[in-house]
Amino acid sequence: MPVISRAEDRGESIAEMEPLLIGETSRFRGPLTDLAVELVQKSARFRGSLPESLLTSLADFVRAMNCYYSNLIEGHYTHPIDIERAKKSDYSKDVGKRNLQFEAKAHIEVQKWIDEGGLNGRATTAEGICEIHRRFCELRVRVVPGELRMRDVKVGRHVPISPGAVPRFLKRFSEVYERLGKMDSILAAAPAHHRLTWIHPFWDGNGRIARFVSHATFLEALDTGAIWSVARGLARIEVGNYKEHLAASDVPRRNDLDGRGNLSEEALAAFTEFFLKVCIDQVNFMEKLMQPQELRGRILR
Repeated sequence: MPVISRAEDRGESIAEMEPLLIGETSRFRGPLTDLAVELVQKSARFRGSLPESLLTSLADFVRAMNCYYSNLIEGHYTHPIDIERAKKSDYSKDVGKRNLQFEAKAHIEVQKWIDEGGLNGRATTAEGICEIHRRFCELRVRVVPGELRMRDVKVGRHVPISPGAVPRFLKRFSEVYERLGKMDSILAAAPAHHRLTWIHPFWDGNGRIARFVSHATFLEALDTGAIWSVARGLARIEVGNYKEHLAASDVPRRNDLDGRGNLSEEALAAFTEFFLKVCIDQVNFMEKLMQPQELRGRILR
């Protein structure tokens, strides 16, 4: 992990980001488990309906689509044609467009690396998170690839922990999320997504890195084959709700009915429900797009 000994650590307790999971005894657990089971079933059915020979080309298409929508979430509009040109290292002479093309190419290359097993179970480790950031930022200026932030930041109303505390919080993050079983990993994908943005470990790119981590989590826990992605749903359908849920999950626990940790469990459960429903919607979208039951006839025609 990068050394940031020069950064101030104000001694925040790692308990400040609890709860990290929706526990088995939580009143929110049952409905969320039902959604997770539905996602498992739909994702497996969709992948199983497609011939193996089609998966690689479809995953390549989804990477470009994921890049386009993840850029939109960041407020960066990159035309699909420019993304395709960037994949071939055909860059615009316009500086603004060229920088967005560099960003798009970096995104696609990082996701391809993840899809091909580059993380190998390290998606929620501090090492894996920093490597995602390093690989993504290698083509970007003014950002040191893989380096944890050295200064305080403010994101909306949220003031993340002091920069020197980041390694401690990432260690706790890894301890909780790294060794979960498949079903618990699916249920924990949204909490991990929020808590990583809450820590805000990097100066820039935190939202995108969190989406990469979520993509890798579903890739491993659901064996998705990388043929669907949550990013499209977050950007195209629910970007306003996505950001509202992230902000709501920053709020401290309100009363004894709102869990036991420092932060609101009810808000975290609401974000988890939202996140799982977006995933289910995206599996349905891809299934409708591909029409697997009619695929053989379409190919023959």
